Amino acid sequence: MKIGAVTIGQSPRVDVTKDIMGLFDDSLELVQAGGLDGLTREEIETFAPGPEDYVLVSRLTDGSSVTFAERHILPRLQNAITKMEEEGCALVMMFCTGSFPESLSAKNIPLIYPCELLNRLVPLMTKKSSIICMTPSPLQTAQCEEKWKKYVDQVKAVAASPYGEWDALEEAAEQVKNMDGDLIVLDCIGYTQEMKRMFAEKTGKKVVLPRTLLARVVSELTDL
Repeated sequence: MKIGAVTIGQSPRVDVTKDIMGLFDDSLELVQAGGLDGLTREEIETFAPGPEDYVLVSRLTDGSSVTFAERHILPRLQNAITKMEEEGCALVMMFCTGSFPESLSAKNIPLIYPCELLNRLVPLMTKKSSIICMTPSPLQTAQCEEKWKKYVDQVKAVAASPYGEWDALEEAAEQVKNMDGDLIVLDCIGYTQEMKRMFAEKTGKKVVLPRTLLARVVSELTDL
């Protein structure tokens, strides 16, 4: 079976597939594409977000990260989704936990967003309806808290990039250790299984990792 994965950054997302491909059947073929594929860093810098933009952060193939406005890549994402469907993919999964407009769609196959899975499952996972949300950039904390207040009673967003230094992630874990929330949501596809373990060990809290949650749901549809 062939399935697609669309990243908002550049493909292939070898950092993501490292954690998830073991959850799939060996016969599965994964096709990848990205919203920033083929662009130079200078071209990407023209996509910088303004005050009213929905802010995204993602990874380039050189391992570095970039921050940009969602509106600049929507046509490129749609082209990737359409091409994957035309090439026979049974479904397409989005390698991003951000929210996207309904106009972004596939015609006849499922388009699976991690954010939609998280929105429905996270409220079931927190007994106190109080979460701590890790997000890559300080530019995203306000939009993160605004989003999660629709689903839980209390949320505190803390910026710590999965594409930055490990020490900064450990400092963030120490920062959130004594916060009130009983569930940590690593709200970016860039956070890894290793990061999840670190946050769980340092804080003693339950931790949700979007990339493996997405993969486990998709494996239910592809494990035939």
